[in-house]
Amino acid sequence: MREVQGYPLPLGVQISENKINFSIAVPTEKKCQLLIYRAGRKRLYRQFEMETAVGEVRCIALTDIEPEEYEYNYLINGEVVVDPYVQALAGREHWGVKKETARHEIRGRFLSQEYDWEGDHTLQIPYHQVIAYSLHVRGFTRHASSKVKSKGTFQGIIEKIDYLTDLGINQIHCMPVYEFEECQTYRNYWGYGAGSYFAPKSAYSADGDGARGLKDMVKACHKAGIEVVLEMPFCTGADKMMMLECLRYYVMEYHIDGFILNPLVIPIESVHADPVLKKTKIMEHELGFQTVMRRFLKGDEGMIPDVIYWLKHHSEKQGIFNCITDQNGFTLNDLVSYDSKHNEENGEKNQDGPDYNYSWNCGVEGPSRKKAVTELRKHQIYNAFFLLLLSQGTPCILAGDEFGNTQKGNNNVYCQDNSVGWTDWRGLEKKKTLHDFVKKLILFRKEHDLLTPERELQGIDLSCCGVPDVSYHGEEAWQVPKEVSSRQLGVYYSGARTKNADCYVAYNMHWLEHEFALPALKKGRKWYRAASTKEGILKDLVVLENQRNIELDEREIVVLVSGKGETV
Repeated sequence: MREVQGYPLPLGVQISENKINFSIAVPTEKKCQLLIYRAGRKRLYRQFEMETAVGEVRCIALTDIEPEEYEYNYLINGEVVVDPYVQALAGREHWGVKKETARHEIRGRFLSQEYDWEGDHTLQIPYHQVIAYSLHVRGFTRHASSKVKSKGTFQGIIEKIDYLTDLGINQIHCMPVYEFEECQTYRNYWGYGAGSYFAPKSAYSADGDGARGLKDMVKACHKAGIEVVLEMPFCTGADKMMMLECLRYYVMEYHIDGFILNPLVIPIESVHADPVLKKTKIMEHELGFQTVMRRFLKGDEGMIPDVIYWLKHHSEKQGIFNCITDQNGFTLNDLVSYDSKHNEENGEKNQDGPDYNYSWNCGVEGPSRKKAVTELRKHQIYNAFFLLLLSQGTPCILAGDEFGNTQKGNNNVYCQDNSVGWTDWRGLEKKKTLHDFVKKLILFRKEHDLLTPERELQGIDLSCCGVPDVSYHGEEAWQVPKEVSSRQLGVYYSGARTKNADCYVAYNMHWLEHEFALPALKKGRKWYRAASTKEGILKDLVVLENQRNIELDEREIVVLVSGKGETV
């Protein structure tokens, strides 16, 4: 091992032939040394002064060094520091085991340069064709009921790929997968906060190799036609250059398809302008759809104008994805089962978590055996999926919602690394009817191009057929509801331009029955019943006896499609 002249950029570690270059930003007034350890051994092996500097960047290079045999850290003014650009960590292989950097228990590891991608590449699925699924790498398969071998890991997700594809999912959203400290005052189960952003979490891999585990997961997902999107919640004040470099790194090194970013932290314009990230999906959390649809679902008045906006809002322009539920709040089962949050077990006297969930317990707080309550909750869950999957944007399902997963009223399971925060797969058997409904509804969405247009619908007659591509109706056809008290909406999708069947969706979120006047179809065509809250997705379409009007029960959604004669 011999010291030679290093170079300042790029920051971090670069391996070339028999040389490793080290580069780190350190204020000029501080001393900096490179610490070298033999892999797996406790004691420090060598220490090198880092005196060469360009601006505030210190650099050094070592030759005649085998990367797999060594580990490294830095010593800055007497404090042991992990490389901010470290690509892999040693000492974090086991979840929940407290290790200290100061005692040299956590070290930088040199990432292996060899990996067979087998021709893998990002999928570039258009926004309008995406069905997304949000999950936590550990929580998704950690529960015993998951029935996977490698529970709580990247490999566990690989074992669930067949389930995801069968459901109809073609994109997964992963909560933070980088190295973070989970052993805090309250267990940091979610992973938000400061971390080693460039290093995939070792404890998320069955063999402790987070980098290889993430690559294996991405490659397996891509083979199955599933994109991988990572949530990257950089801390406020993080270096802008570092954040951009991190995103580029995951695209180039891990073939990541997209990122969920906080526009208040990272310069989104710079991300969009970056040539490496030009074709990468850049997405963000936006609560507009969620808030509006939750309020509409429970029957709040004055929501129709906002519902119309979010039903037709396309995701591609702003990278916004639609969700009724996400990790920050109730699961869908709990959204219709609790009026108030129940976070007492978090240890913060129920002060944590959002206070405003726009939830409704359907008459009983928490679990209930009352048939009227359970049936109403079932209908509301069905309605929520209709609202999500019949909207124009990119829908995202929270893991487990498709079979009624519950967190027992906890709307902030950030510290609940247990059965409360994990996905309980026993629901898949208990609520198979719900799962099958969601699966069929996803398929219905995919089979009806009118619901997934490539561009946002304009509400004008683009095909010169006398009917706009999309129009909005109340109980009276062609009359948009203007009353604040209205909780009814009809949406007519014309198939004239695409040569498809027309589609009409009637939403009655009122607790009373309402009759809708139907838009008249061209001569020879009829309206057929295709799906409803009560019936689910019909196997065979049913022609309406009354082609002028349709009556909806309380809190019911009905989907109609047009057809000619007795067949569609």
